[in-house]
Amino acid sequence: MYMAVAPAPSGSDRGAAVILQPLAADARPDGERILVERTELAAAVARAETRRPRWVWQGTRLWYPELLTAGVDVERCWDLSLTRSILARSQSCRSSRYIDALRIEALTDQAADLPRTLLPRPASPDQESLFDAPQRASGPSLDDVVEELAAQLAAVAAAEGSQRLALLVAAESAGALIATEMEHFGLPWRRDVHEDLLERNLGPRPPEGSRPVELERLADELRTTLQAPGLNPDSPQELLRALHRAGIDVRTTRSWELERQQHPAIGPLLAYKKLSRLLTANGWTWLDAWIRDGRFRPEYVVGGVVSGRWASRGGGALQIPHQVRDAVRPDDGHVFVVADAAQLEPRVLAALGRDPALATAARGRDLYQGIADQGFDGDRAKAKLAMLGAMYGATSGEAGRLMPQLSRAYPRAMGVVEAAARAGESGAGVSSHLGRGCPPATEEWHTGQRSTTAEEQRGAEASARARGRFTRNFVVQASAAEWALCWLAEIRRRLDASSIADPRSRIAFFLHDEVVLHVPAARAVEAEGILGDAARAASRLMFGDIPLEFSITTITVASYADAK
Repeated sequence: MYMAVAPAPSGSDRGAAVILQPLAADARPDGERILVERTELAAAVARAETRRPRWVWQGTRLWYPELLTAGVDVERCWDLSLTRSILARSQSCRSSRYIDALRIEALTDQAADLPRTLLPRPASPDQESLFDAPQRASGPSLDDVVEELAAQLAAVAAAEGSQRLALLVAAESAGALIATEMEHFGLPWRRDVHEDLLERNLGPRPPEGSRPVELERLADELRTTLQAPGLNPDSPQELLRALHRAGIDVRTTRSWELERQQHPAIGPLLAYKKLSRLLTANGWTWLDAWIRDGRFRPEYVVGGVVSGRWASRGGGALQIPHQVRDAVRPDDGHVFVVADAAQLEPRVLAALGRDPALATAARGRDLYQGIADQGFDGDRAKAKLAMLGAMYGATSGEAGRLMPQLSRAYPRAMGVVEAAARAGESGAGVSSHLGRGCPPATEEWHTGQRSTTAEEQRGAEASARARGRFTRNFVVQASAAEWALCWLAEIRRRLDASSIADPRSRIAFFLHDEVVLHVPAARAVEAEGILGDAARAASRLMFGDIPLEFSITTITVASYADAK
């Protein structure tokens, strides 16, 4: 059954109230509407959870945080906002009044180059709002919620490959629950360890607007070495001019270009850039903004990337540098169990192509070595270069020369990405395994393809190849993101059903193909088993029973820095 949730009408004499509506599997009312005070919502949800409903709401972020604050979690939900975004792009959906309206809206947003915002946000968000009292929900009426659920259920049921699309919608909504739980409970973060790390690398915390002593020392060394007394090394323009005056021929101040130069200034400059990144990305200001009560609570954006990968708003949640990972430490008596889905994307490609030869290569821990042993004379580096080139469209250089060999060895898998590339080059769309669609080519792109001059033709061909590279990778990356969502959902379900009953036992962090669990030290082995079992279950959900291993490596650590 479903249970729809929406605010009571603004004219209600009950004030801040919420309406709950039990719904049958086809979204028809299946019981009396329940009107509760907002303060009674958590208790009402807890009572209803005994019936294991799927909660239907406009956005998980609008409702779930206050339930978690009240100590109530829910098993399942249907996030209308996230589902709407999936259906608007999915090529699996058949034309209907609802789907056609979604597609027109998506095309309008694309033409206007609007940012892809999937989750409702405050009108004037700031970092502090993440830690304020839960935002009060507003928006569509209960009738609107029920009507849209019915339209979405009908669209999924009528879709080509409806079971796959239904799985994607369920997994995306489960991801929304997990992301909200991760934000609420937070990633354990030791401020004292982080501050000690900053002081050892940068020196004591400087006054506002001043450089730390180590950065200032390196800046002085650069001024002396480059004979530029007034140099501000934080200014790329000033720095580039000083480098040129010193005879250092570089086009940019990027580290990879500087590393190729031989000059006494290069060492201190690279050191300065590294420490400057630490200060800017994870310095004292970052600590003040993002670490509260020993927890890092960023805002995760489910499906924030067009391929379905997660993104984050603020705090750099998906880019925790190795320099500061030692500050990520579990609570007393707990450990982190870190799992990594090794070489996930090429394994997904093997499953998409149902390629038996590539599946055989993937049976060991190291897929690239398996490929090397099959056809590259054991040269792992060549095998990896060829496979990455196939998935990302590197058709020139060494990767391009290796492609024919890879295509002969794995024709089915290579056929998947080649077909996707050809579709993209023609302006057509492609889909993930479960039915997430990539954005269509814009009208501007199509106009550019109707070139007349030789110069325009060259530009059109380059644009077509670029789109082909995008669609080539989309089918793999989006399908891998779906596998990861199914993995997450299975982990959450199995954790809740396990004997790991500690309330702090949670999915603490997630990054594309890596999951970090926070569990009691005595339960680490059980948690490792859950991670592996969940991976196998995710593979069956996605691809059925196929002779392909999705290898999971796990490690139990007392510091995130020790995970890799």
